Amino acid sequence: MSNGRLYVGTSGFAYPDWTPRFYPPGLKGDGLLPYYAGRLSAVELNNTFYQRPSAERIAAWVAAVPPGFRFIVKAQRGASMRALGVSPEDSVGWLTEGVPAFGERLGAVLFRVPHNVVRTPATAAALERMLAAWPATIACVLEFQHASWHLDETYEVVRAAGAILCATELPEDEEPPAIRRTGPGLYLRLRRHDYTDGELAAWAARLEPFLAAGDDVYAFFRHDETGRATELALGLEAAAGRA
Repeated sequence: MSNGRLYVGTSGFAYPDWTPRFYPPGLKGDGLLPYYAGRLSAVELNNTFYQRPSAERIAAWVAAVPPGFRFIVKAQRGASMRALGVSPEDSVGWLTEGVPAFGERLGAVLFRVPHNVVRTPATAAALERMLAAWPATIACVLEFQHASWHLDETYEVVRAAGAILCATELPEDEEPPAIRRTGPGLYLRLRRHDYTDGELAAWAARLEPFLAAGDDVYAFFRHDETGRATELALGLEAAAGRA
């Protein structure tokens, strides 16, 4: 079986404060994404969490990056909440309506279930309805922030739907999170403020069996004020021998 691809990046890219650590002096505006995409292979789009992008905005993003680059679309927060409430089917349709415009440059939609949504019989049933309504042609990544969702029952629902379970490492975590393969590939959100070379190497070693088996892996580092996140993404890529 051919090796999978490791896609690395950060949560967002439009940060002029990353100059000069990442972006060269004088670069701004529409020049940021092409430069970012020339060095990193994927990005989590932060602004889609707050506002559904227009067709014109999506077209501009797609035109700014090479064919091998991948966008992760964060599902808009209001519709995401509604999808776990009274109208899963209608909300999924609204959330995913414009997503096919990304074409082959779409990696997935990241659906975040926030801390204030606790697993109950009602929300668990809404999750199943939401996943049943999700288009099969659009990869869905699920991040469950409240610990009440971290159960075998949840993982089985996600696996049955062919969705991808996000593994998130938080600054306060004493141990790295478990990796559970529920769908086609893996998805990591590495949220610690910094990582040593040894810690990046340890993550690369954990990912290698999945990559060798043909799984694509997405790994994203949190936004920071200086651009250190971009160095961590490139460091993970190098540690995995994928640079």
